[in-house]
Amino acid sequence: MTARYDPNADYEIKIWEEDFRQVPTRMLLARIYQPIGDGPFPVLLDLHGGAWTFKDRMANVAMAEAMARSGLLTVSVDLRLGGEAPYPASVQDASYGIRWLKMKAPGWNGDPSTMGLLGSSSGGHVAMLLGMRPQDPRYNALPLEGHPEIDARIRYVATRSPISDPLARYNNALAKGRQDMADRHHVYFNPFSDIEEGNPQLILERGEPVELPPMLVMQGGLDDNVLPAFREKFGEAYRAAGGDCEVAVFEGCGHLWVLEPGPDTDRAHEMVKAFIARQLRALTLRGE
Repeated sequence: MTARYDPNADYEIKIWEEDFRQVPTRMLLARIYQPIGDGPFPVLLDLHGGAWTFKDRMANVAMAEAMARSGLLTVSVDLRLGGEAPYPASVQDASYGIRWLKMKAPGWNGDPSTMGLLGSSSGGHVAMLLGMRPQDPRYNALPLEGHPEIDARIRYVATRSPISDPLARYNNALAKGRQDMADRHHVYFNPFSDIEEGNPQLILERGEPVELPPMLVMQGGLDDNVLPAFREKFGEAYRAAGGDCEVAVFEGCGHLWVLEPGPDTDRAHEMVKAFIARQLRALTLRGE
C-alpha cells in the first residue's frame, strides 16, 4: 500500500462525472470526488440506497464529499434498479464498479490496493453481499474488458442502515401495513425466493463459506424501516463467523438521518473516517 490517510485532513476537491456502464435502459454514470493533493489517495466506492428501486449516484452527496475532503478518492456509481433488472443485477453493477474503479484509480491519483465500500440502506445490502462473496461468478458476470486479472475483493465495508436481512425487513413492512415498501421487495427479488438466497443474515446462519472483511454498521435507534434488532443480530452472527463487525446505534435517529445536517450526521462522518483509518493502518502494519 502506497497511500496514506489522515482522517482529520481537509482537502479541496474536484468533482466531475463520467460514463460508467451502458445498460439497455440508460447510461449508468459515475460521480468522482477527487482530493486535490500529492496522493496517492485511498479509494472508496459509494453504493446508493433507495429500496433497490429508486435513487442514484446523487443519494449520498454529503457523505461522499466529506469522505473526499478527508483524503479519500470517492466514487459514487449508478446501479440498475429493480424495475430495470432484478437481483442480482445491481450486485453485478457494483462488482463491475469495484473492478472498474481499481482500473481507473491510478489515473485519478488513487491507490487501488486500498479499495473499500460505502453502502447505504439497499446499497449496504449490496456492499455486504460483495464483501462476503467477492468471487461469486454470478456477481462477477460482467467482464471488465482487457483486465481479467482485476478481482472484486475489497478491504472493508462501511454501511449506514444496511438491509442485512431483506426477508425480516419485508415481514416488518407487512406488519406495519407498508404495502408499497413490501412491494419493492417483490420488484427486486424476482423470483421472490431470491430474498433468502441473497440475504446476508441467512448466508451467515446457513454457514456458507464467505470472506469476512472488517465491517462497520451504523444504525438509527428510531429506525422502524430496518429495525435496530436486525442490526445487532447481524453483528453477532458476523462475529461468530470470525469477522470483525462494529455496530453503532445512533439514538434518536431514523433511517435517513445522515441526509440532514447536524451533530449526528457529523458524528456519522467522523465514525466512517475513523473506521477507514483503522483499516488502512492495519494494512500498513501487515505490510500489504
